[in-house]
Amino acid sequence: MGHSEHDPAFKDLRPWNAGRKLGAKQALKPQQVWAIRFWLDGERRVRDRAMFDLAIDSKLRGCDIVKLKIGDLVSGGRVRSRAIIIQRKTGRPVQFELLEPARTSMLAWLECRGGALNEFAFPSRTDHAAHISTRQYARLVDEWVSGIGLRREDYGTHSLRRTKTSLIYKRTGNLRAVQILLGHTKIESTVRYLGVDIEDALALAEGTEI
Repeated sequence: MGHSEHDPAFKDLRPWNAGRKLGAKQALKPQQVWAIRFWLDGERRVRDRAMFDLAIDSKLRGCDIVKLKIGDLVSGGRVRSRAIIIQRKTGRPVQFELLEPARTSMLAWLECRGGALNEFAFPSRTDHAAHISTRQYARLVDEWVSGIGLRREDYGTHSLRRTKTSLIYKRTGNLRAVQILLGHTKIESTVRYLGVDIEDALALAEGTEI
C-alpha cells in the first residue's frame, strides 16, 4: 500500500533511484574500444568481435544491428566499405561506413558462419533462421564492457552507437555531420543525444578567432 507522506517512516524511505546512475550511457573512449577488441580476440569470440566493430562503425541502433543481413554487408564476395539500410525506428535510410578493422573482423566471422546473402548476419542460437534478439545483444554488450573491468551499469548498446559520433563532434564541432551519421531527422535530437550544452558551445566559440 505504501506510506503516506505524513507517516514518520516516510522521511526514512529511500527514493527508488537513490544511488543509481541514470540518463544516457557513457560513450567508450578509444583505448576502451581497443581493450574490448583485444579481450574479444583473446576469448576467440569471432562473432562478437565482428558485431562490436560493426556497431562502432555503423552507429546503428541495436534493433537495426541484429536485423542486418549478409547481403546488406557483402557485395561481390567482399565486405562493403559503405552500406545503407532503412532504419526500423524512423523508416528512413541511413548510410554508414565500415573501416578496415570492421571489414576484416566481419569477413572472419562470415567465413566461420557461412550462409546466403538473404540470411541474417548474426543468427539466433536457437533458431538459425531468425536473428539474435535485442535483449541478447544487450547482454553481450554487458559482457564486453565488464570483460575489461568497466561497470556494466554505466554502458549499454547506445554507448557503442554514441562512441564514434561523440569523437567526431569533439574533434569538429559539426553537429550536422553527426545528425546525418546518426540518421536523426531533427538537429534537436542530435543535440540531446550528444548531451551538448552551453559549455560545449562556449568552448567552440572560445577556440574560434576572427
